[in-house]
Amino acid sequence: MLKINKLVALAILGALAANPAFAEDKSAALVNGVSIPQARVDMRVKVAVAQGQADSPELRKAIREDMINLEVMVQESNKLGLNKSEEVAQQIELAKQSVLVGAFVQDYAKKHPISEDQLKQEFDKLKAKLGNKEYNARHILVETEEEAKSIIALLAKKGNKFEKFAEKSKDTGSAAQGGSLGWAVPSNFVPPFANALLNLKKGERTKEPVQTQFGWHIIAVDDIRDLKVPPFDELKPQLQQRLQQQSIKKAIDELRAKAKIE
Repeated sequence: MLKINKLVALAILGALAANPAFAEDKSAALVNGVSIPQARVDMRVKVAVAQGQADSPELRKAIREDMINLEVMVQESNKLGLNKSEEVAQQIELAKQSVLVGAFVQDYAKKHPISEDQLKQEFDKLKAKLGNKEYNARHILVETEEEAKSIIALLAKKGNKFEKFAEKSKDTGSAAQGGSLGWAVPSNFVPPFANALLNLKKGERTKEPVQTQFGWHIIAVDDIRDLKVPPFDELKPQLQQRLQQQSIKKAIDELRAKAKIE
């Protein structure tokens, strides 16, 4: 989703004040005869309070002053003809779309709430996917199978350390850490890598190279421990967000399927 410049978004709201369709009896201020509706100030106050600020006369005064500044700039922009610029027109249209999309998402989420049963089912699926163990593993990633087999043979010789060969790994992020990937569950990795992990015990490494789309891996397991999954109530907000995002994406996909796109 495109992020519209905050000032532009506020400016379009300010410009709407001149439209009779948005006229309101109660006005927070008049700028050259153009009304700034009190309802718009109240909306800005509501947003500020939601972000942690206290509703106070000082806050309301600051917001009113800010909206007056916006209206002054909008009026001057119109005088200068900036509203006729193709680029500005496109920015205004994008700002309008952003507001409408936000309204659509909020309305859809309100009308399609995620139930407690759905959340618990998602939690159970997550636990099943994670498994009950996590692995502290290392790996060396190289370009070819031959190179990987050569390293495995060298590691079998006394005195050759995994960390030394890891310095030349294609995975530069882990190479600097001796090939260490830290603690992770197998499902975090692509299937061939994950399957190799599951077949290794503490202190073991793969006897044959493991191929993935990234190249050829030599994998070693430093340690294995029981996985402690956070309780349902702790994960509930993240699960709710994930399911809502999936639900909204499905709705968008359905709208696209119905739309005539050329």
